[in-house]
Amino acid sequence: QVQLVESGGGSVQAGGSLRLSCAASGRTFIMYTMGWFRQTPGKEREFVAAIHRSVSSTYYADSVKGRFTISRDNAENMVYLQMNSLKPEDTAVYYCAGARSYLYSRRDAYDYWGQGTQVTVSS
Repeated sequence: QVQLVESGGGSVQAGGSLRLSCAASGRTFIMYTMGWFRQTPGKEREFVAAIHRSVSSTYYADSVKGRFTISRDNAENMVYLQMNSLKPEDTAVYYCAGARSYLYSRRDAYDYWGQGTQVTVSS
């Protein structure tokens, strides 16, 4: 019903920036909340940032607040994550996700997931 494809991952030195993109296709109108999560080996997938469709309210994990910015282009069915001042601890696979719910930080609130894109930050 909905397909999500991430792009923009890569390797960067600490202090650098990357911009992740998520292209949505299919029944995109059913997704009220779009979010980004990340996961490292052996750890739970954790919430990074989310944005609501109607009022574009944004939410961030404390660990990325002030450094990352989430945005969306509803006309183009795109979601972005601008990541600045990257740290080695930001290294992870980043996943784009879509939810019909207004809930934004819980993994189980999301109905659709992309395949992930690797971000590696070296010190």
